[in-house]
Amino acid sequence: MARQDAGVSRESTPESELAPYIVESARSSRSKCRTCKRKIEKGKLRLGVLLEGPFGTGYLWHHLTCAARRQIEDVEAAYEQQAFADGLTVPPLAELQALKEKAEQARAARKEPPYVERAPSGRSTCKHCGEAIAKDALRIVLAREISFGSQVRASPINVHMGCARAELRSEDCLTELDGFETQVRQNSELEASAIDEALAAVSDLEG
Repeated sequence: MARQDAGVSRESTPESELAPYIVESARSSRSKCRTCKRKIEKGKLRLGVLLEGPFGTGYLWHHLTCAARRQIEDVEAAYEQQAFADGLTVPPLAELQALKEKAEQARAARKEPPYVERAPSGRSTCKHCGEAIAKDALRIVLAREISFGSQVRASPINVHMGCARAELRSEDCLTELDGFETQVRQNSELEASAIDEALAAVSDLEG
């Protein structure tokens, strides 16, 4: 029986015989995708990448489609090595490579904070005060420092216009005050009057 430790699955096969990659249908719903962090449902195609970790040698699992979007090199290597379970039907490699290209295009089209927009629904919350942001209300997207272990990244956050000044002055806000208005006008896709209204709510930032 496979054993799982911290997301690493150690198969009953001797460690010296484990293949670098394996593509298979998930045998249960217990494994978690290391890319999207969600459960891999039983029967879903998954990619196992062999790793030597603190719990020994075993596989880190990814949804096959998640791996295609984020680490196509591993998927290509698995296909080159024909690392498939016997009789398994897998999508063509070209189809998975297209997912990678589409994901890259989406990331390239993603706007950079700061910018102003209207909330498309009433489901978002202000990351400063925690209250809901009403549908169609003006909100500003700022960059906040997020730590992942030893790594620090800039993550976009939605903020009420009335909370923007306080958030911009917080220690973990990465959006600079210098040139703020210029950046907002360049990055926002709203009409000029809406941008003026939003900026009026965060005026006197340097005061």
